[in-house]
Parts: sequence; structure tokens; C-alpha cells
Amino acid sequence: MEDLKLLIDFHVDAERQGPGSENDTLKALSFIDIKSKEFLKIADIGCGSGAQTIVLAQNLNGIITAVDLFPDFLVKLNEKTKTLNLENKISTLEKSMDKLSFNDEEYDIIWSEGAIYNIGFENGIKSWRKFLKTGGYIAISEITWKIKNRPKEIEEYWNNEYPEIATASEKIKILEENGFSLEGFFFLPESSWIENYYAPIEKRFDDFLQKHNSSENAKAIVEGEKFEIALYKKYKDYISYGFYIAKKFI
Repeated sequence: MEDLKLLIDFHVDAERQGPGSENDTLKALSFIDIKSKEFLKIADIGCGSGAQTIVLAQNLNGIITAVDLFPDFLVKLNEKTKTLNLENKISTLEKSMDKLSFNDEEYDIIWSEGAIYNIGFENGIKSWRKFLKTGGYIAISEITWKIKNRPKEIEEYWNNEYPEIATASEKIKILEENGFSLEGFFFLPESSWIENYYAPIEKRFDDFLQKHNSSENAKAIVEGEKFEIALYKKYKDYISYGFYIAKKFI
């Protein structure tokens, strides 16, 4: 529990808790057929501090339910929402993504950037689809192999971290087998990892260690982050987040 609290503390003031960018969110949104002035209901599941939630609110007519298990992230999102006068477009919900109690076919769009791994891609698709209207869209970014054959080091690391990691074709097959048709797909660019996520992380190391008196747990978090960053830089040709945009057709 102490490690989890430290990890949240390390990430809570960050703009993003994973790779991504405003351009990535808007690109994913461009694959969704939105009628002019249509009022939409959107669920952003695993929203973190809500960088993508804000982008969606600023570019869609509707209301977004931003869901996260950790209240510290929701506090940050509520602060940004108030600052940007978006209170009428964003509401937050502290809830585990595998214990949602939304109504069947309640939402026009279900969004989740870099978070579905917490319950697994296939489980998330199957669990959430009932909340989506027929003809509605799901948009998810998910860690994805870029090619089928990978070096042993990166293969073993990610198979241990997330056994459901797979190629885009394997993820798309899961969508199709669960009543979705793929509307768009792209890999996040390197800048979404390095400039928007890892570089800000590296800038927080010293302050984080100082704040926690360089405790062994704090140092372990920093070393873990450093290892992941080095691994990405070494093997970025083999792995990224894939952004999947699909339409529920049955």
C-alpha cells in the first residue's frame, strides 16, 4: 500500500500518467462520425488527471463522466475543469473500472487512454460494450507490439508486466469478435512517449526523492521508471501504444 501511495504521489502532478498528446486524442476523435451539434454522453474510463478529458470536453458537445479509482487524480481534474470553466461538461466518478454501474446503452462514446490494461483488453471490451449504444464508438490506446518478432529482453519484460500484450491484428480480432468494426487505428509517435511522458518524469526524480528523504521505496520507484525509459529508448521500434477506434454494430 505504501508503494502505491508513493507511485500516485509521483504521478499526481503530471499532466499525463501515460504516453499521449492532444494531437493523439484529436486524431482518434477524427475517426468518429459526429453529427453537427449532436449532444453526446461520453465515459472516459481510467482518466487519471484528465489531459485527454479536457481535450474531449473542448471539442465535443456533450457531457463527460471521467472515471478513476484514485481520488487524488480526480481532485487535479476537478481543479483544471474549474479553471477552464468546463464544470457543465465534465463530472468525475471515483470508481474501479471493473465495477461500473452505468446503464445499458447509456453512452455514445467510451474513451480510455492507456488504462484498460488494469483489467485486460479483452475483459474491458467485453465488460464495457453493454454501456455503449448500438452505433456508438469505443476509443482505446493500449500497449501493442509493432512487429511479430521481438528481442528477448523486451519480450520478457512486457510479457511479465502485461501478459495480454499483443500485436495490433490480435487486438483488432478481439474487437471484431465482440461486435465491433474497426474505424481507425494508429501507433502513437515517439514524441508522445519521450516529450510528453518520459521527459517530464525525468524532471521529477530529484524533487520526488528529496520529498521522501530518499527512502528505499522512493528510490525503487525512480529506478523502475529509469529502467522502463531506457528499455523504451532501446526498443522503440518494436513497441508503442496502439490507438483503436471501433464502432459497436450489434
